[in-house]
Amino acid sequence: MDATAGKKRVLVIDDDDVTLSLLEAILNDAGFDVETMIDSENALKAIEKSRPDVVLSDLMMPKVDGFELCKSVRENKALNGTLFIVVSAKAYPSDEARALELGANGFIRKPINPETFADRLESIISDQITVTFWGVRGTLPKTGPGALRYGGNTSCVTMEFPNRNLFIFDGGSGIKELGTNLLKGGKKRINAKLFISHPHWDHINAIPFFAPLYMQGNEFEILGAKQGDITMRELISAQMDGVYFPITLTEFSARTYFRNLEEGTHDVAGIEVQTKLLAHPGRALGYRVNYHGRSICYVTDQELYLDDSEFFDAHYEKTITEFVRGADILITDTTYTDEEYKTKVNWGHSCVSKVCELAHNAEVKDLYLFHHDPDQNDDAIDAKFESAKKKLKELGDKVNCVAPKEGDSVRL
Repeated sequence: MDATAGKKRVLVIDDDDVTLSLLEAILNDAGFDVETMIDSENALKAIEKSRPDVVLSDLMMPKVDGFELCKSVRENKALNGTLFIVVSAKAYPSDEARALELGANGFIRKPINPETFADRLESIISDQITVTFWGVRGTLPKTGPGALRYGGNTSCVTMEFPNRNLFIFDGGSGIKELGTNLLKGGKKRINAKLFISHPHWDHINAIPFFAPLYMQGNEFEILGAKQGDITMRELISAQMDGVYFPITLTEFSARTYFRNLEEGTHDVAGIEVQTKLLAHPGRALGYRVNYHGRSICYVTDQELYLDDSEFFDAHYEKTITEFVRGADILITDTTYTDEEYKTKVNWGHSCVSKVCELAHNAEVKDLYLFHHDPDQNDDAIDAKFESAKKKLKELGDKVNCVAPKEGDSVRL
């Protein structure tokens, strides 16, 4: 629990005295200062009087329900700093969406899990995004003793937001482990957005093995750039047409939607997502997620040509630099060492020195090296990481450089 939790005053409003007692015990143990009340009709007056940091409210209450109470709190300018979080047994996505539209900061479903409730609440209060790496390699998965530290799975990264939004970036082999983790955690009614950078195999070929897609009650939207006249739906279904894979798209039990994206700015589940076409064979998109003053860029695959190359494109370098400028986290294609890149020009991937220059010129805060070549073992990635830190030091840059391992998480 966060060290500041003891300073947080929480008012719990519920017409069930058993729930009130349980929440009071959980939150007291976690260090919160807790008040409870069963009378929702007078809840607004109580909130105005005590000015709690956080209100936890049920939805289904007599006289004044949680929707009405949330709306009243949000309309009161004196309560602008008060967080309003719904705790309800109503599992309908439409009710959660309505609560968020009315200004709720989060939605926690009953039954209450005493082991996880306080952490879930703290996540909403702190308004943190959790970024997790499920696969950091490119081109092909890698097995054996040379892939023990960084893992062997290909591209898959998640961003989990306090309001339960889950963004998944790419469906490489890492997405299978993500699916296993979601099911182990007992998550139900999973609602997520799956962003595809481009349809090369190492970014989509494990989507058919993502178990939550086969579970009724889950909901997924798959987003990315179409390739000419081939839509996202056609791109994903093509690898599952019965010739290449024995199970077709029609076997998905989850509600699954597809959305074609172009370069621009998009609203995805109320979160701003910017897209940029990347220098890579075919149509590849880089993503920038902007959330409450923070930004995370997922930019793979792309080729940054050396400055003396006949293929160097000053305009592209300028636009990609502006796209990632000031990002808190830049996750980007760092496939090759500078020496390896000499024989890989026009393969669509970048080398260490150019990635470091991009991070330096764009003034990003944290640089995450990503999409490692399958011929590189763990020691080779270590060496590439050291080269990146050395290059950044030469540039006089204090950017925090990270070589994430499979399973690593960071909170922003």
